[in-house]
Amino acid sequence: MTPDTTSSAIALLTHLVAFDTTSHKSNRDLVSFVEAYLADHGVASHLVPTEDGEKASLFATIGPEDVPGIGLSGHTDVVPTVPSDWTSDPYLVREEAGRLYGRGTTDMKGYLACVLALVPEFKRRALKVPIHILFSYDEETGCTGVRPMIAELGNRLAKPRLVFVGEPTNMTVVDAHKGPMRWRVDVAGRAAHSSMAPIGVNAIAIAAELIAELNRIETDLKTATRDDRFLPPYATLQVTEISGGTASNIVPAACHFGFEVRTLAGLDVEAIERRLNAFAETRFLADMQRVAPEAGISIRRVNSVPPFAAGPLSEAVALALKLAQQNETYAVSYATEAGLFQMADVPAVVCGPGDIAQAHTADEWIAISEIERCLAFLGRLADWAEG
Repeated sequence: MTPDTTSSAIALLTHLVAFDTTSHKSNRDLVSFVEAYLADHGVASHLVPTEDGEKASLFATIGPEDVPGIGLSGHTDVVPTVPSDWTSDPYLVREEAGRLYGRGTTDMKGYLACVLALVPEFKRRALKVPIHILFSYDEETGCTGVRPMIAELGNRLAKPRLVFVGEPTNMTVVDAHKGPMRWRVDVAGRAAHSSMAPIGVNAIAIAAELIAELNRIETDLKTATRDDRFLPPYATLQVTEISGGTASNIVPAACHFGFEVRTLAGLDVEAIERRLNAFAETRFLADMQRVAPEAGISIRRVNSVPPFAAGPLSEAVALALKLAQQNETYAVSYATEAGLFQMADVPAVVCGPGDIAQAHTADEWIAISEIERCLAFLGRLADWAEG
């Protein structure tokens, strides 16, 4: 790509970073900016908004409408910042020593900026295979925003032939990743004066026993399904949050905690949930309800992003390797929407600019050289799509 294209990508990234699209906030200003930018280049956008209209995913097609195309998928949301931890304004792109600093530069507005910078080039070409743009919301909270858009593929929206997900991989080709499954556990006990503990049901104490069982499950996972392509090479489990109790002189009536499994393809996640439910029922429930009939334990799955494994014959992987000018694929432990596309019968692969080690950090940055590599990849995609 030309220096002008790189400058355009950096200018677009500056605009995109300036929109504070932290997941709990609206992304509509950014989406409106993208919609107007595409319209200026003669590209129509289709929005998939939330019911309240506060957020939206965007879908656009460049090229023929009657041919399945190549989807370029990325998310518009970012994780929260603590401005005092940054050496500059997180939402004002700063260039220094070949790096672009700002929230979302790596994860993953750098990729969005590259895609948008190539729109004039895509439009200039006589594409035989269309290129679809798929920008979603709330990836950081469990890939929730891309799901309604995927549900529209093949109906209101054209179903892509395959999808490139632009999460940061240093422009290497990723054909497999783990999938996070998350649960919330609520323990309902009964309050009592701490001097009369036997007439109460201590929710925190029971939660602690459940967490101990999860620790045992975690140990067992290390010798269950293994895949040496991943680091670590097994599914991981961790308790991620906990809250309970009222005061030091009150038997705690309630406690809740969350836990997560980063699962591998082929792992029986249902078995983990069954084991914890059985442990809760056989060890605690009857004794709890003898003291307090209203007591109970609820174990509820709150989010699930499937693990991703493209397979050796994937057209998406083969094309990505060709465009990246590489011959080796990789597996990563973080998650993307690739598995969701795969479940919708749309082959996917992950390849994008930036280093995942910079994601979610203070002073997040992306190297300009990564922007240039992504632009070159997308330029070769234009060559291929033109035939």
